[in-house]
Amino acid sequence: MSGQSVGPQYHIVGQHCPGTSMENSSYSQPSMLTLSFGQLREIKYFYSTLVLLCFMIIVVSNSAVISAIAMHRSLQEPMFIFIAFLCINGLYGSMMFFPFLFVNLLSKTQVISYVGCIIQVFGIHTYISCEMTILAVMALDRYVCICNPLRYSSIMSLATVFKLIGAAWLYVIVLIAILVLLTIRLPLCGSVIQKIYCDNISVVKLSCTDTTANNVFGLLITAAIIGLMPVLTLMSYAQILRVCMQASKAFQAKALQTCTPHLITLTYFVADVLFELLMPRFPSTTLPYELRVFMSVHSFVIAPILHPLIYGWKLREIRIRVFQMFGAKPIADLENNL
Repeated sequence: MSGQSVGPQYHIVGQHCPGTSMENSSYSQPSMLTLSFGQLREIKYFYSTLVLLCFMIIVVSNSAVISAIAMHRSLQEPMFIFIAFLCINGLYGSMMFFPFLFVNLLSKTQVISYVGCIIQVFGIHTYISCEMTILAVMALDRYVCICNPLRYSSIMSLATVFKLIGAAWLYVIVLIAILVLLTIRLPLCGSVIQKIYCDNISVVKLSCTDTTANNVFGLLITAAIIGLMPVLTLMSYAQILRVCMQASKAFQAKALQTCTPHLITLTYFVADVLFELLMPRFPSTTLPYELRVFMSVHSFVIAPILHPLIYGWKLREIRIRVFQMFGAKPIADLENNL
């Protein structure tokens, strides 16, 4: 069983479940998981180069936006601070995905430890969930700014901003920590994960004991994050739309320019989650192998690359400061050209 390879999968290297019956057996956790990348291995140097390039673009672009906001007091306003934390989350998610993928693409053994797999599970799920909570908080910020402009400064103080960000992260960390704790208690005797990275549901599927608690809590987290956060975000934008309908054309254009990037990010994140939830219910031959792999990793690639562009690069204040950091042009020239 441990020698089979049928696509992107993880094989357990360690002690198999002994005994002849599931009920009467004692189990030991595998010490290592060996990855098999299937068709990706055929041109692994091309894919490893692509992975490294994407990772470098993500690190440089997100770091530039974060540094520009951190170094200039004029950018230390609620909207920019939320953008900075969105970029920080993008860096965090990339760190939890790309190094694992790059090393295993080039490695002959393609081994990841069980502990490393659990760390990746925690990292990936906190990254995706924090993306949702931060977008919800950003929508709330835009709601207050557009619908209550006279009270915006008093409501969205820096203290409030950091409390909201802290609450968004703590909410996710607590929920995902419980999810992971429920997973690591499970004895594993399966061998195949149909992905090129570790996620919670794939590890749970390897268990040969009752996983009802994991399934129920997984549904609760799905409702509390994947369900609730987009609803709260859309409620904020519905109120913004209501106000915009009664405002001038110039006000509507400004509100649309501010809110459109948020809605774009929310849309492709929800689409990605729906793909992950629905795809296992269809035969693996429904979509081409390369498309399935891309869709499974797209939230780790597209979002961290687009955030500096759709949030940072489109905002004139951030563009100017980023150019200034790299010594491209004096600010006066940039103001005339941008």
